[in-house]
Amino acid sequence: MTLSFSSALKRLALRRILAAFVLGGFSVCAIAQTHVDDAWVRTTVPGQPSSGAFMRITADVDSKLLNVASPVAKDAQIHEMSMTNDVMRMGPVDAVPLPAGKAVSLDPDGYHVMLMGLSGQIKEGDQVPLTLTIENAQGVRETVQVQAQARPMMDMDMSHDHGSSH
Repeated sequence: MTLSFSSALKRLALRRILAAFVLGGFSVCAIAQTHVDDAWVRTTVPGQPSSGAFMRITADVDSKLLNVASPVAKDAQIHEMSMTNDVMRMGPVDAVPLPAGKAVSLDPDGYHVMLMGLSGQIKEGDQVPLTLTIENAQGVRETVQVQAQARPMMDMDMSHDHGSSH
């Protein structure tokens, strides 16, 4: 009887170790797929209804950014800013391509996230939670949680010329 009980304990322990290894392996893979750097959100003045969120995203495999959500906004949309015949246009896009191993910038002059219907003012130094939904070329979705620091527009790298419009 002791042998049987001992064997059952060994099998149970082995199953737990195997389960921990398998589950741990999957979580490591999910974490390693997409990296987000320098995430920030533009500060607002009291009553301002919207803001922008910016970051650099690098996916390990060909992927696309499908969606962004935040508890500080009723709606978050991925937008693209573009110039056509000297006319600046901004509007929503369905997704942002994330080529494998290449950093894609979400910035004020291209792709970016619009946070609309803000629940309150975003002040300098606030940490704004963002949830990104990424889908790889095989259709596997990944959720990435990001804490974006709130900072004024003037703090960003202004190495390119915008004239005096800022």
